[in-house]
Amino acid sequence: MKTIDELLAEGVSGKRVFVRADLNVPLDGTTITDDGRIRAVVPTVKALADAGARVVVASHLGRPKGAPEAKFSLAPAAARLGELLGADVAFATDTVGDSATATVAGLADGQVAVIENLRFNAGETSKDDAERGAFADQLAALADVYVGDGFGAVHRKHASVFDLPGKLPHAAGYLIATEVGVLKKLTDDVKRPYTVILGGAKVSDKLAVIDELLGKADRLLIGGGMAYTFLKAKGYEVGISLLQEDQIPTVLEYMERAEKNGVELVLPVDVLVSTDFPDLKTKAPATFETVDADKIPADMEGLDIGPKSRELFAAKIADAETVFWNGPVGVAEHPDYAGGTASIARALLNCDGFTVVGGGDSAAAVRNLGFDENAFGHISTGGGASLEYLEGKTLPGLAALEG
Repeated sequence: MKTIDELLAEGVSGKRVFVRADLNVPLDGTTITDDGRIRAVVPTVKALADAGARVVVASHLGRPKGAPEAKFSLAPAAARLGELLGADVAFATDTVGDSATATVAGLADGQVAVIENLRFNAGETSKDDAERGAFADQLAALADVYVGDGFGAVHRKHASVFDLPGKLPHAAGYLIATEVGVLKKLTDDVKRPYTVILGGAKVSDKLAVIDELLGKADRLLIGGGMAYTFLKAKGYEVGISLLQEDQIPTVLEYMERAEKNGVELVLPVDVLVSTDFPDLKTKAPATFETVDADKIPADMEGLDIGPKSRELFAAKIADAETVFWNGPVGVAEHPDYAGGTASIARALLNCDGFTVVGGGDSAAAVRNLGFDENAFGHISTGGGASLEYLEGKTLPGLAALEG
C-alpha cells in the first residue's frame, strides 16, 4: 500500500488530489455534535495543501437514497474543516455536476474544496458494477490522484471507496495508515492478557466478531443491550430488556466454546432497570433501581450495568496488555445511564496496556462524557470497519488501495 509520504515525495504541487474522507459526523440540525472524524482527516488534507496540491475532499453523510436531501448536506462539515485548517474551504453544491466542476477548476495550488454528499448520487452505493463504475469515472474526471483516508467507509464496496482508486494513481492517507497499524496490534501482534469489551444494542451485530475473538481474546466482557440475550441464554428473566431470542442458540454455543477455549466470558452481575425508557431529547431525570442480573423484574428494562458490574469489568481490564472496546454498555446518551460506559472509559485510562476505543458510538461517548481522547492508545474513526477487520474480512477500500 503506497503511503502519502511516498506520494508527497514524488510531488503533488499543482495536481488535483481527491481525498476520500469520512466526514459522516452526527448533526443536530446543522450543528455538529462530534467533530472527531473531521479532525482525523486534517493531517492528510493539510499535508497535501501545504505541498501545493489542489485538494478535493469527498465523503458521505447519513443514508440518503441516491438523491439530494438538505438534512444530509456536507455544508456544515465543510465549514468545520475550514475552521480546523484555518483556511477558506470552497464548497460544491453537487457531486459531479456544474458546481463541482467549477469549484474544482477554480482551485489554486494549496487550496481545498469539499464536494457535496457522495450518496446524493445513486451510483455511489449501487450494487450494479457498471452504474458504480460510471459514477467513479465522473469522480475521476475531477482529479489526477486519489488518496484514501475515510477509514470509516473502507468496508463498503462503494464507487468512491472501491472503484475510484483503480482509475487514478492512489495512496493511503495518514488516518488509514494509523488505523491499519492499530488493527494489526489487535490481530497479528497481540500482547496478552487481551481483554475485549463489546457493547451496543444488538448481539446480531457482533456475532461474527465474537466468533473470531473466541480464538484470540483472553477475556470477553459483554455489556449494553446485547448482554440481555446472553443473560436470557443463562436462564435469567430479562423483563422487557432488549432481547434477540432467535440468537439464543448461537449465544449458548459461544458460551460453551469460550469455556472450552479458556476464554473468560464476563457478563453483568447487576443492572440499572426501569419501567420507562429515558427521554434522550430532554434528558429529564429517570426513575430506576439497581437489581442483580438474575433478578430483573418482568415489567422492567435493563438500561446500564450496575456498580458491582462496573467494578468487575474494571478488574478484568486492569492488568490487560491489550484492550479493545466497541460499544457503550448502557444508554450512554442519558446522564442517568452513562455511568457504566464512563466506568469503562476510566478503566481504560487506568490500564497500562495498549487501549483502543473502537469507533462509532463508543468513540462519541468518550468525547461527549468529557474524557481526554489523547489519553487513550487510539480512538478509531470506524466502528464497523474495525469490527469487520477483526472478523478477518477483506475490506474493499483497503484492497483497492493495495491494488
